[in-house]
Amino acid sequence: MKRFNLIATIVFVALAMTSCGSKEDAKTTDATVERIEKVKVQKMETSTITREVVLSATLQGYETQNVAPSVTGKIEHIYVEEGSKVRQGDNLVRMDELQYKTSKLTYANLGVELARVEALLKTGSATQQSYDQLKLSYDQTAENIDFLEKNTYVKAPFDGVISAKNYEDGELYSGQPILVLTQISTLKAEIAVPERFFPMVKTGMKLDIRSEIYGQDQVFAATVERVFPTIDPASHTFTIKVKIPNGNDMLRPGMYVNSTLFLGQEDVIVVPYQAVLKLQGADNRYVYVNNSGVAKYVAVTLGQRFDDQVEIISDEINAGDELIVVGQSRLVDGVKLEIVK
Repeated sequence: MKRFNLIATIVFVALAMTSCGSKEDAKTTDATVERIEKVKVQKMETSTITREVVLSATLQGYETQNVAPSVTGKIEHIYVEEGSKVRQGDNLVRMDELQYKTSKLTYANLGVELARVEALLKTGSATQQSYDQLKLSYDQTAENIDFLEKNTYVKAPFDGVISAKNYEDGELYSGQPILVLTQISTLKAEIAVPERFFPMVKTGMKLDIRSEIYGQDQVFAATVERVFPTIDPASHTFTIKVKIPNGNDMLRPGMYVNSTLFLGQEDVIVVPYQAVLKLQGADNRYVYVNNSGVAKYVAVTLGQRFDDQVEIISDEINAGDELIVVGQSRLVDGVKLEIVK
């Protein structure tokens, strides 16, 4: 009986040792299993592209002027209505003429008096001082007449359209502009451009302007007239002033348009759009490249898109690097790769 118990104990210990050995072997095997992801890669190359930047803008009249005479008083007559087209030199407003006509009578009388004193001066019957004082009044009255004429009979300073009318005939002009004249044969726009394009943008560059009203096939030519010299620290943009000829009057101030700015040709890296991943919950973009058989995470910025291709920008990528184009969604930084054809 004792012998049977001894044999049973030996068998149990042997089985226990075998069981423990099997578990240890399994742990060792699991620990040595290494994660390897099968992927396809594509060598990155530079492509020459025509650099284009599409930006939105609101059109403005190239010139806008408030018609606001420098003299107050009654408005005798307004010659135009809102929407009226005017030419440079056309009559816009006639103010109360009394002050102007009075000054003209005074000027005429001073002229007669000046001629009389001048004759007396030659005979010694008048002093030089009296002549000089009268001549000063005469000249000042002449200047005042010029001022009153411009502000009594107000004319258009340039070709344009009356965009606002704030008074009617007979009302008392009290400071608010009587009319607003806007030039529409030429328009302008001030456009905010991302700061990274600052070295590329020059005066004289061409743009294409498009409005949804007329569709994408209708293109209006424009030119960069001025590049503002400073960068906005809040938006990291700089401003350009654009001049837009509008001889057919199809465009109007206040229209919302898209402008395409052409910055010349440039060599960049363009990759399949699907190869670029987006960080969940953010707008950050990244790719994976093959780094000697290991996946490397690289943050990128997107540039221009060309159908199913997109420009990527990063200091960590170069032409010749292998971009992972299939299987990239399963990767993490540092995982080993198996390149398949």
